[in-house]
Amino acid sequence: MQPAASPILFSIVIVNYNGGEYLQAAVDSVRAQSEQNFELIIIDNASTDGSIESLDISGLSSCEIIQNTDNLGFAVGNNIGAKQAVGQWLVLLNPDAHAEPNWLETLRDATIRYDKCRVFASAQYDASDPSKMDGAGDAYLAFGYPWRGGYGRAASEMPDTGLCFSGCGAGAMYERQLFLDHDGFDERFFCYCEDVDLGFRLQLAGERCIFLRDAIIHHHGSGISGKHSEFSIYHGTRNRFWAYVKNMPFLLLLLTLPVHIALSTYLLVRSFKIKRFRSTAKGMWHGLVGAPALLMSSKWRTKPKRASLAALSRQMAWNPWRMSQRRTHVRQDEEELNTLRTAIDPLS
Repeated sequence: MQPAASPILFSIVIVNYNGGEYLQAAVDSVRAQSEQNFELIIIDNASTDGSIESLDISGLSSCEIIQNTDNLGFAVGNNIGAKQAVGQWLVLLNPDAHAEPNWLETLRDATIRYDKCRVFASAQYDASDPSKMDGAGDAYLAFGYPWRGGYGRAASEMPDTGLCFSGCGAGAMYERQLFLDHDGFDERFFCYCEDVDLGFRLQLAGERCIFLRDAIIHHHGSGISGKHSEFSIYHGTRNRFWAYVKNMPFLLLLLTLPVHIALSTYLLVRSFKIKRFRSTAKGMWHGLVGAPALLMSSKWRTKPKRASLAALSRQMAWNPWRMSQRRTHVRQDEEELNTLRTAIDPLS
């Protein structure tokens, strides 16, 4: 017998760390949603800026605040929220992002239209400059480098709904049981690339991610941690290597490793220009020495792998120039999209 469906459709999780006024804007946007069948769970990672104490959560029918005594990171915070949640769908929202009023309604309609899909990505615009994109899902270069598709490019380049590699954690949605079955985010990542790592594991498991052009959030990208801070560069450098060596099938690893090494060398040299050589080199070194432990552990690994190498390869980008320009990589593959929806569109 199948368990009864939860009466709550969405569990929205916000992981906060010194989010300041951004957090209130995020909560206000949740309160204003046209779709009200949700619970809100706020995980606070020992903030010291008063953002939790001053937070106004009035008017929310279901809101829980969990305060950690230490900063446990984005990955652990969301995993705590997922285990606490009861909704059918787990919806992530960054504390430095706010959603359009029809965001949840659009996500709900997508789950009906694409009823065989269990992962979705939101369209992200730059909250400081609406003429620019913040992202159209996460893209993945087959040589081991992820990027937020379209970041910083003109908003007019926002692609139509299609398939992307993974959802950006600022506004991704997962079927909650799917998220839990795959152990959620890899907590060793702390923050940065944990969404790409999970997306990679789900791709290996045969899942697909649909980018939704009309599910819109506005994001202050790295508004809290800083775009080029030593913290973000260190964790981003280390974690992208971990996601690559941990998940890439062996044959593709052998094929792509020479280019990965060449790109890493280029980025290490380039780090001199932005005065972040130390944090880049440290991230690379810790990624290398920490990789054996990741490979030996069975947790946060995809078993069994269901996707063929050909199917996985189609989900990746193979042109480094596309990554260097931060272009979007969303495929409008109607044949593959049709496999993720019923023969008759119930919303048409």
